[in-house]
Amino acid sequence: MINIKQYNKDTDMELWNEFIGKSKNGFFMFERGFMDYHSDRFSDNSLLFYDDEELLAVLPLSKHDKKLCSHGGLTYGGFIVDENMKQATMLTCFEVLKSYMLDKDFKSLIYKVIPQIFHISPACEDIYALFKINAKIFKIEPSTVIDLSSPLKMAKLRKRQVAKAVKNNIIVEKSLDFDRFIELQNEVLSKHHNTKAVHTAEELKLLHSRFPQNIELWCAKYNGKIIAGTLLFISNQVVHTQYLAADEQAREFGGLDLVIKTLIDKYSNEKKYFDFGISSEDNGKLLNQGLIRQKEGFGGRTICYQTYVIDI
Repeated sequence: MINIKQYNKDTDMELWNEFIGKSKNGFFMFERGFMDYHSDRFSDNSLLFYDDEELLAVLPLSKHDKKLCSHGGLTYGGFIVDENMKQATMLTCFEVLKSYMLDKDFKSLIYKVIPQIFHISPACEDIYALFKINAKIFKIEPSTVIDLSSPLKMAKLRKRQVAKAVKNNIIVEKSLDFDRFIELQNEVLSKHHNTKAVHTAEELKLLHSRFPQNIELWCAKYNGKIIAGTLLFISNQVVHTQYLAADEQAREFGGLDLVIKTLIDKYSNEKKYFDFGISSEDNGKLLNQGLIRQKEGFGGRTICYQTYVIDI
């Protein structure tokens, strides 16, 4: 019989992290050291699913009034499972979850599917279960991904920009200057999107201190000044660009292009995928064609970040 326990940070942290470590679709972003850095912003309602005494799955969740969400502080975060999860069991997990929501008077669940590129082995039991319970698509967002084992050719424009950056003696290197990078990122976001970065420099420093092997900052410098860069989230087989930023000088000289080309080359023999992230707004309804064209120019093509809504 499957039963649910609500996550308790005082008793379940070690168990949760151990399960993430042996799961087939979890990675460092689902460890509590990452999830809890912004615990003041989100009311955690994560769940653990047991079959008698055996832990079957964990589900990162936050609560928002009468709604549950696959944690509001994460880009994705459906059921995290190990190799023991089977399809019929997942169907039961969803039924038990619906009963839990009824008991707690939750009216809906926003469920963010973990993209398959993050799966160490097949783990799409939840997608079939969502279909079976008549979940509705809430949003589909296109993310551009390079298959590093079989990359497509880089577009001529991107090659020219890389060559221009090399000609102008732009240097690409790993950095710890999170202050300057977030300053640059916010300058770009404010100018072009009237918004700012989700993370502060202090938060990035904290996360990097907790996950130094998984979070890296790479920057392009011109005459010693950072003009472009990207923050990488690195999991078992995916390199994900969490942020990309370039000032006007970097745009002119191809600084960001050189950063990306350098990282694609660096990780081509270490990881399976290079994920640029989404290029859409308004829950996927508005495609930023210029942005996605730039990413596709490096040899990337689309996968979809899927989000569903379950009404109770």
